[in-house]
Amino acid sequence: MESKIIWLFVCVAAYWAYCIAMGIKGARMAKSASDYFIAGRSIPIWVFVLAATATSFSGWTFMGHPGLLYRDGFQYAYASFYAITIPFTGVVFLKRQWILGKRFGYVTPGEMFSDYFKSDAIRVLTVVVALVFSIPYLGVQLRASGFLFNVLTDGMLGVETGMWMLSAVVFIYVASGGLRAVAYVDTVQCILLAGGIIAIGFIALDAAGGWTALNAGIANLTSPDALAALGGEAVDKKRTMDGFSHYIAVPGVIQFIPAGTKAVGGAWTGIMILSYAFALMGIQSSPAFSMWSFSNKNPSPFAPQQVWASSLGIGGILIFFTAMQGLGGHLIGADPRMLQAGYATDVLNLGKDLMAMPGKQGMIVPALINLLADTAPWAVGLLSVCALAAMQSTGAAYMSTAGGMLTRDLYKHFIKKDASHATQKLFGRIGVGIIVLSALVVATTSKDALVLLGGLAVAYGFQMWPALIGICYWPFLTRRGITVGLILGLAAVTMTETIGQKWFGITSWGRWPWTIHSAGWGIIFNLGSAILISAMTQDSESRAHRQKYHDFLKEHAGLPEDKKSLVPMAWIIVIVWFLFAQGPGTVIGNTIFGNPNNSATWTFGMPSIWAWQIIWWALGVGMMWFLAYKMNMSTIPKSEIEVLVEDIGDTSKARLDTDKP
Repeated sequence: MESKIIWLFVCVAAYWAYCIAMGIKGARMAKSASDYFIAGRSIPIWVFVLAATATSFSGWTFMGHPGLLYRDGFQYAYASFYAITIPFTGVVFLKRQWILGKRFGYVTPGEMFSDYFKSDAIRVLTVVVALVFSIPYLGVQLRASGFLFNVLTDGMLGVETGMWMLSAVVFIYVASGGLRAVAYVDTVQCILLAGGIIAIGFIALDAAGGWTALNAGIANLTSPDALAALGGEAVDKKRTMDGFSHYIAVPGVIQFIPAGTKAVGGAWTGIMILSYAFALMGIQSSPAFSMWSFSNKNPSPFAPQQVWASSLGIGGILIFFTAMQGLGGHLIGADPRMLQAGYATDVLNLGKDLMAMPGKQGMIVPALINLLADTAPWAVGLLSVCALAAMQSTGAAYMSTAGGMLTRDLYKHFIKKDASHATQKLFGRIGVGIIVLSALVVATTSKDALVLLGGLAVAYGFQMWPALIGICYWPFLTRRGITVGLILGLAAVTMTETIGQKWFGITSWGRWPWTIHSAGWGIIFNLGSAILISAMTQDSESRAHRQKYHDFLKEHAGLPEDKKSLVPMAWIIVIVWFLFAQGPGTVIGNTIFGNPNNSATWTFGMPSIWAWQIIWWALGVGMMWFLAYKMNMSTIPKSEIEVLVEDIGDTSKARLDTDKP
């Protein structure tokens, strides 16, 4: 064990040294505000592809995702499609935001929305969304890292101590080097994240006895006949209304359940899966990703990141390797009921039920890493760094971008419009410090509420969709409609989450009423009110102003004539994929390839639901290719973008024409 801890500290120290070195390099290269906040719009293609992927998939993917697969089974595994739905948001919005950012020199999304809607209110609301997204989300990552250190050092390092150590390192390189430092560190973090998940998946598969043994074990875990043959108590008491194990079946399309009661057979109904996908789509619609789009020289990295790195690469890793970790845990000692039934081997040697341990299902990944403590202690150190990198990847980006928004949208816009580039960089660093300290305070003082706050974050980010739809596609949406819609959407998200109900003493409905995630409720109120109020607040002058932006986008991002006939097909492909891969149609996957209760009928030797997910993952990759490349939604614009605003040195060229995009 001592050797394990030594290797852990050696690997972590080497990794942190690299992070700080990149921070110093970034600080030397940051000559202007745009250099610091958006890397001078010059992030290389390969850097963006890896960095944006790392930012999209955080420590939750590394630690939390396998844990929920362990607890909830394959009905939750539909969430693995966030490897497709997160970059789907990028396909829809990133290229068009880049075009506007390049044209007008936007550094933050608040500047873009304020210009388009002629409103400071939407600028401030964008900053609010960035903060309520970044602070709790970062708090979750920091506390998870402290928990990981605590487990892997056998309690030698306290949770808070590990959390504050990580925070100090992240602050140093983010505050010093800005987004450029974040991007270059994220490239390594992406490789570590993906490689770590694959390695731990193989560890679990090997411990379970291989592929055939894994599927046989899943059959024993879920078959009532297999358990009844032992004359013992069934391992899985939570079955759907069709009598299928919750581990390998979706419990229906939707469930209308009273407040205070739980859904039968698990919470992951078809509608819940769909609305949860909406929440995770909030990652690339959050204000931070608008700044990621502005940081590129051109949109050439968007398509490879969205299609190959995320949808194909991370998607395949989640579909196979996190499933091996989560379901495999039941077969190697995490579940004492399986041990008692004789269907598992106590490889983990935990001495208790995983769900009775402090981290509950979140302990599955540290437990798998610890299997190598005696035979390969160096691997424990390396895999720990992989986990740490996953937790740090998203948090660093949100620290940097939120600090930029505090500086540009609040300090520079409202307090000192002529702030020099040096001053902006200084206040950007102060902003990063404020966000880190706020996240640490939340993580330290609100332990019980932290996960709930983190759940709010991505749902809040999704509420930016109507504003992005307005600026990228639909000039009908007005300033008042978007502003009121965003406020109501944020309120609806809060009121349908446990923490919001506690704050306001609401007892009429529970968390996620009717098995619809809070992001779903938020967008219903948000988009619905935005459309209604926009219909009542149209005026010709504002509409003409907005239309100029859309005419410009049409000129540079519109489809060529020979591809316009493909638009109906694109709509059909997207709707069908979301219905059957992420929506009500997922219930078909329960039985289409065999009876969940009888493994002898499993067409591919695996549960029907897993085979269905693999097929729709492959189809999802095809959908993303069609949209990004064939429909030109993430390709380089057909004509050069004339720049109207530039940031150079300590001077800022004025906009050449403020009326005509």
